[in-house]
Amino acid sequence: MLDSMRLFPSDPAARAVSAKLYETVRDLPILSPHGHTDPAWFAKDESFPNPAALFIQPDHYIFRMLYSQGVSLESLGIPQVDGKQQADPREVWRIFARHYYLFRGTPTRLWLDYSLSTLFGLSERLNAENADDYYDTISRALQTAEFRPRALFEKFRIEVLSTTDSPLDPLEYHKAIQESGWKGRVLPTFRPDAVIDAEYAGFLENIEKLGAITGENIGTFKGYLNALRSRRAFFKSMGATATDHGHLTAMTTDLDPSTAESLYQRILSGRSVPEEQQIFQAQMLTEMAGMSVEDGLTMQLHPGSIRNHNKLLYGKFGRDKGADIPSPTEYVRNLRPLLSKYGNDTRFTFIVFTLDESTFSRELAPLAGHYPALRLGPPWWFHDSPEGMMRFRETATETAGFYNTVGFNDDTRAFLSIPSRHDVARRIDCAFLGRLVAEHRLDEEEAFQVVQDLTVNLVRKAYKL
Repeated sequence: MLDSMRLFPSDPAARAVSAKLYETVRDLPILSPHGHTDPAWFAKDESFPNPAALFIQPDHYIFRMLYSQGVSLESLGIPQVDGKQQADPREVWRIFARHYYLFRGTPTRLWLDYSLSTLFGLSERLNAENADDYYDTISRALQTAEFRPRALFEKFRIEVLSTTDSPLDPLEYHKAIQESGWKGRVLPTFRPDAVIDAEYAGFLENIEKLGAITGENIGTFKGYLNALRSRRAFFKSMGATATDHGHLTAMTTDLDPSTAESLYQRILSGRSVPEEQQIFQAQMLTEMAGMSVEDGLTMQLHPGSIRNHNKLLYGKFGRDKGADIPSPTEYVRNLRPLLSKYGNDTRFTFIVFTLDESTFSRELAPLAGHYPALRLGPPWWFHDSPEGMMRFRETATETAGFYNTVGFNDDTRAFLSIPSRHDVARRIDCAFLGRLVAEHRLDEEEAFQVVQDLTVNLVRKAYKL
């Protein structure tokens, strides 16, 4: 099912170079500096319960496609807000198998075929007729020691894996991992949306919890900022090297202290309007950048997603259920206040992602090609496909080069998809470089160095790993 030359150029000269490049990076360790896997998996190291819980229920790439074709989330056993999750795992798998054809031509199909073939030896295409055989084969494997989370982590040659965590999280699973004696590096990432975004569910209660955890007076803006500093220090003590921020826009601002205090009091009152909430988030991005200069944590910004677009699903199933939709995003004017203040500081690393591909060549590559602090995050979410990765290289490299980018992030909740996603990224980088060599735009010797940098070196540098 898997062709060894997949995703390489059809031109024979470029194809040959791409294949040689790939051989040098195919087996390099995986660095996964931004993702959403559950640290409890590695702390407890328990067997995954069944194929549906492993492949389908944590992966919104899968169930959003099924939902778009009329398959209910209830039938797939997706956990609901009220705790319900009533679905027979084997029947969930059968539904998935009957609809496997929906994934033709998608990156999800590439990831699934890779995982099923390389991990379980299942090379026949999944369908309704072989669904039970697939289920039984995977189930048997999951009961063995080789398929427990830590063993898979080592099998995948993962050098480091970062999770994404609330600032209120006690990080007990990360602590348990560290105290277990296991050598796998699973690091937390500081994601403060729950105490910065006034539209976040339970926002005011989260602010109160932040104060209680840190002992700071969150009744003042200064105390609130000190509470955030305290949590950042705790995360850093637990191994964190980065922060992450998911905002609707890339808007930043730089308010004077008295104006910022007044705005915070308005936010804290619970009577703020959306415009005030947006300005507060913009100010907080600049504040977070300042804290990154202080403590050295790499800062990531993931803007441009209208979250929970489907209100019906949000009410019943909660966040992150495949109903987040990309929106046009502006960076040049929006990032100017933050970059004017911190963009020239070489102590600061600021990685910006986008769901608006039109901004790569027009806005983000020129910005990253100028400001010492700014780096371009790889194709994200809806664009971590072969086409999206190639478009990124084509539109960003001419202005920002390779060395203002940071390698690849898999950004996944589906653990088994990590090696397949990195394999696709490595193949596309090799394909792009192979074409440059064939067109005499890059020496072959240089291409071998660049592909090593794109695969491991730039990631280690940007995320301080």
